[in-house]
Amino acid sequence: MKHKQLKTFGFNEEIQDYVTHHLQGLALGRVISQQRNLYEVMLEDKQIRAVVSGRIQNLALDAQDFPAVGDWVGMRQTGLSTDTAIIERIVPRQSVFLRKMAGRQSAVQVVAANVDTIFICMALDGNYNLKRLERYLTVAFASGAKPVIILTKADLATDLDQQLASVTKIASGAQVVSCSSADDSWLRVKKFVAPGETVAFIGSSGVGKTTLINQLMGKKIGATQAVRSSDSHGRHTTTSRELMQLPDGGLVIDTPGMRELGVVSGDFATTFADITELAQSCKFRDCRHENEPGCAVQEAIRTGTLSPERLASYRKLQAEASTNENLRGRARENAKVDRMFGGKKQMKAFLKAQRKRRR
Repeated sequence: MKHKQLKTFGFNEEIQDYVTHHLQGLALGRVISQQRNLYEVMLEDKQIRAVVSGRIQNLALDAQDFPAVGDWVGMRQTGLSTDTAIIERIVPRQSVFLRKMAGRQSAVQVVAANVDTIFICMALDGNYNLKRLERYLTVAFASGAKPVIILTKADLATDLDQQLASVTKIASGAQVVSCSSADDSWLRVKKFVAPGETVAFIGSSGVGKTTLINQLMGKKIGATQAVRSSDSHGRHTTTSRELMQLPDGGLVIDTPGMRELGVVSGDFATTFADITELAQSCKFRDCRHENEPGCAVQEAIRTGTLSPERLASYRKLQAEASTNENLRGRARENAKVDRMFGGKKQMKAFLKAQRKRRR
């Protein structure tokens, strides 16, 4: 059967429908790794190296418009070699985890594409941070994938029961699993990996992502390093993204540890479902949850059913997402103007000339 081998890499009916209507004459493959501008792509019968076409480069407005690990792509061979190809199309993503790139005002980065389950990893040592977890959940719920919270280093927890309860309280329905590399509790993670489905591990450096992947793989595929005792942060043991097949048929994407996760867009209604539900009982529909009369959110804070810190986190993440989205929107618009006219000055001159012709 056609694409039989690619089914083990996540091929499904939705992708088949797109192939039938939009990829005539192109070979289908899935991006399994990327090194700068070179991509390794898995085809039905072999692995091939590829670059993006001039069309994609010319139309791209930011990193989201380029292929990423996990993407399905349509390619044509170069004619120079059977082992190289040019990526002509990117199949619409079924899920995508985006973040704002550190140090760049409006740039975004695709962390992983077409992922079924996102494992948000947080260690139960000095890495434990509920505000950071809220940030990861906000982006994960918006990605279209199902988030699962993995609490690693359970053997180092200061109060495991209390930490589990606190995480579960803000998990917004996401399942919570604790494990340790000191025993076989990592098997609790394995049950979330099904044949043909893709999972991605995200989290800070040193939380044990690579250790878990090594255990799932049944062999050491990535190096691990000690965590600094001064701040509970690890070094970046994973420096690039790679999609790998697990022995039991699932697929896994390891990602480099993140010092920070800038929010480009988020699902606040899901991540902060408690605040969303309370807001429905506010007297005013446009209530800002500050000093308005009849504010159900402020009443919950007064009665102790909602913490002020939870509301502050909600506001901070919303403001960050709004700012980043506005910056990104302007950056994409400027990129479009540059591509079409060569800059705003040239665009104004073109529009002025067009108006003169109409007179």
